Amino acid sequence: MAARTTAVIETWSTGLVEPERRLDYWIGAVCECFLEMDITTPVRSGFDCSIERGQLDTIGINRVEGSAQHVYRRKASLARSGTNYYYLLCKTDNAWTASQNGRSSLLLPSDLVLLDSRRCYEFNFPQTSNTLSLELPIAWVESWITDPDQRIGERIDGRSGWGAVLSAFARQLTPQLAIERPLPAQVLTDQLGSLLALAYGSEIPATPAEQRDGVKLLDEIGRVIRLRYAEPGLTAATVAKHLHVSERTLHRCLNKAGLTFSGLLNDCRMAVARRMLSEPRFDCISVGGIGLRVGLSDPSHFIRQCRKYLGMTPGAFRQQR
Repeated sequence: MAARTTAVIETWSTGLVEPERRLDYWIGAVCECFLEMDITTPVRSGFDCSIERGQLDTIGINRVEGSAQHVYRRKASLARSGTNYYYLLCKTDNAWTASQNGRSSLLLPSDLVLLDSRRCYEFNFPQTSNTLSLELPIAWVESWITDPDQRIGERIDGRSGWGAVLSAFARQLTPQLAIERPLPAQVLTDQLGSLLALAYGSEIPATPAEQRDGVKLLDEIGRVIRLRYAEPGLTAATVAKHLHVSERTLHRCLNKAGLTFSGLLNDCRMAVARRMLSEPRFDCISVGGIGLRVGLSDPSHFIRQCRKYLGMTPGAFRQQR
């Protein structure tokens, strides 16, 4: 299924219409632009809502703000929908409830829940509808999580363990970030997928072959990263192809070891950068040239990574030796 694509931030707001038409406009906007759903609200006379949307590679980033509401996706809505997705939802301001697949969850601020638009669901925002909603392609989710059908409607604790890390990362995703990307889009989406898998990781089953070969594969992943770290835009998919394994197998192997591909790659790149900045024989290479040699072609990104890993800019690190 082709992903929705846009190079701009799209906006829908009930502020564009008269107060008495706002709920109808909102239902129409949601059904036309996202999914067929039914919506009711206890504040019809003062109802107000808006959505901002950006597209990050295959993932849609939706930020909803507005009044209390109760949202239903029923069988009739399923029949009218031509496309479907998983949705990862998170609120930070107050509690709400979500129900799907026979499971009903009370979600506290920063908690997350995964829903499948191919099945009926409902959720209730009793105070506000201020929500982060990440639109995730079905194949993408299934490449990261084993049996996601068993997970839908289940609360992910956003304040402990990997759920807290996932929540913190997801809440940084905004429609603006999708346009002004601090890193390549696939790096960000891989990080999201890795954290989603880690949040569910304790129960992700590995095949007997993966259990037997996990240590060897982890060593091989490290070897290929050390071999190819200087390639700008190196991705997990590229390394998996090099090793003749699926990307899902690669990420599962890293997750089991408590690692992520982006973390392993950055560690390798910055270890080389540290050595080059520390040794006088590399002084003939500019700071920007060192960034290029470790695969970081964007000078500002290289400086940010140096601040994170070295505690200072690359120029300052070189001068203080």
